Amino acid sequence: MLQWGGWLGALLLGQLAGHHLARASGPEFQHHRYEDMVRALFAVQSECPYISRIYSIGRSVQGRHLYVLEFSDNPGIHEALEPEFKYVGNMHGNEVLGRELLIQFSQFLCQEYTAGNERITRLVHDTRIHILPSMNPDGYEVAANQGPEFNGYLVGRGNSREQDLNRNFPDLNALMYYYEKSSGRNHHLPLPDNWEQQVEPETLAVIKWMQNYNFILSANLHGGAVVANYPFDKARDPRIRGRTTYAATADDKIFKKLARTYSYAHSWMHKGWNCGDFFEEGITNGASWYSLSKGMQDFNYLYTNCYEITLELSCDKFPPASALQREWLGNREALVSYLEQVHHGIKGMVYDENNNPIANAEISVGGVNHDVTSGVDGDYFRLLLPGTYSVTTSAPGYLPSTRSVTVGPAEAIQLHFYLKPAPKQNQNIKNQNLHGKRNHASKLPVNLGPR
Repeated sequence: MLQWGGWLGALLLGQLAGHHLARASGPEFQHHRYEDMVRALFAVQSECPYISRIYSIGRSVQGRHLYVLEFSDNPGIHEALEPEFKYVGNMHGNEVLGRELLIQFSQFLCQEYTAGNERITRLVHDTRIHILPSMNPDGYEVAANQGPEFNGYLVGRGNSREQDLNRNFPDLNALMYYYEKSSGRNHHLPLPDNWEQQVEPETLAVIKWMQNYNFILSANLHGGAVVANYPFDKARDPRIRGRTTYAATADDKIFKKLARTYSYAHSWMHKGWNCGDFFEEGITNGASWYSLSKGMQDFNYLYTNCYEITLELSCDKFPPASALQREWLGNREALVSYLEQVHHGIKGMVYDENNNPIANAEISVGGVNHDVTSGVDGDYFRLLLPGTYSVTTSAPGYLPSTRSVTVGPAEAIQLHFYLKPAPKQNQNIKNQNLHGKRNHASKLPVNLGPR
């Protein structure tokens, strides 16, 4: 059995991919306007109808669908203990490489599955993969009207209302930093009142998407630098400016590993010197680069079970079509290797004593101050580095259960929990201090860096 991310798998992928890349080159390596992108996605779905489906999570300001292409051996169905993964591209409309890479990656998954590539087949069978090539189709059209040769650094960056979507999510960092002072809630933080009226349609669609799917791992693809950036993006001290601080999450070691996975699998990101900047190992903590408020990757971590990093993939935000094949070859293995990381750590089911699944149970890991929750089917997923951990699962109305588990470097260890009902007088103890007073975030100046 192949191990996730193993060298044998990488070798097989490289050998099998070479033939099909030759077949997919030429006209495929081109920029896709909205209609071209839609046709390309539906062509993939038509070529691989039994392992893919297309769905829309909403519309942009100008009414363009935000289409997602899903890959799974049972498209449209969440299978218990099968993790959900997502890639998001083109959040900034003029940062277009991610959009093109995700279209190419979709074609690649379909072709390699059809060819019998064991590594890709296993990924499709064991993972539910969601690909959103363009979160900002309106901004892309503005940038594409100018084209690669004349595109400005900011032209088409925002949506059609010129709003930066990566500064448009509810600011849960401020609330988290407030809770840290009093050992308050550390996950699934509440959204502010009237939040739906405070965000753009594209942001609203993505948040609703997160609410409907229990995503475990994600990356959003940007341009303007070459580095794998991980949370937190926002500095804890709002007075700090520039590259002067490091804002670590409770899962800092895991995020570093995720970032390194992409960087070292990428052909040149890990070398560090790119675009005139130097990032050791090709990775950076967001706030140590510069502080960014209301970003998407921090929101994922603080509101959902999902661990997301931001991938800066090109010095040129709108590279010419002639550069796309080289960029694809440089990113192909990294896109696969990063996806495989969703299969590490532990996973399992949470049941009551009658074997009924328990949703929204909290899974805590000793020494890591960030909990995850079980999904609607009672399954949970917890990314962890190799080691031995004490894991506690609790839910309102049940006695908590604690077990020890040793995690290895291969696929996730299955660890199931069976919770017994708590005595009635104790059932409400777990809920007493879950919600703290909301704290309004301090306003930071707008930063127009790559992220």
